[in-house]
Amino acid sequence: MSSVNHPTLGHIECVRLVRARSIRLTVRSDGTLRLSYPLFSSRTRAIAFAESRIEWIERTRQRIAERKENTPTITRNDVERLRREARAYIPATLQRLATEHGFRYSSLRISSAHTRWGSCSGRNGISVSLFVMLLPEHLREFIMLHELCHTRHHNHSAAFHTLLNSLVGGNEKVLNAELRKYRIPRIGE
Repeated sequence: MSSVNHPTLGHIECVRLVRARSIRLTVRSDGTLRLSYPLFSSRTRAIAFAESRIEWIERTRQRIAERKENTPTITRNDVERLRREARAYIPATLQRLATEHGFRYSSLRISSAHTRWGSCSGRNGISVSLFVMLLPEHLREFIMLHELCHTRHHNHSAAFHTLLNSLVGGNEKVLNAELRKYRIPRIGE
């Protein structure tokens, strides 16, 4: 691994990988670049590839900056309040939705995940981030229905989307678009 300070692109981490088959460019959350490239390619060629993607890099950096601006910051006290609210709301709501729609799940975990609103394990254990409490109620239920659908379809196949769409009155795309407007907050002091 080596680093380059490019006059236009800034810091670039260059990594030559045995298993790489092509050059891959990644913009990290801090705006720095990572270039991975195969053994049969040179660092000069990899950097030339990055230079050819300047417009894409700038657009991606702009999106990352906007996302950070639109991500609220909350305090640790807020997190504890949300945790209490989540413990009171999520188990009862998930059970109600499961019963109404004929789903079975093996366990529920209320997490403080910052990367996703919810998940479902291969053993049908559902995890829901306590930060769903910052969402409107219809989006909270949408997330829980999404995870319940994963107890039948452990993927995002057409069958999964058909099932979820049927449960939300044909509004899956609309609800997904609305959910994308929200961000899980950063925790400040």
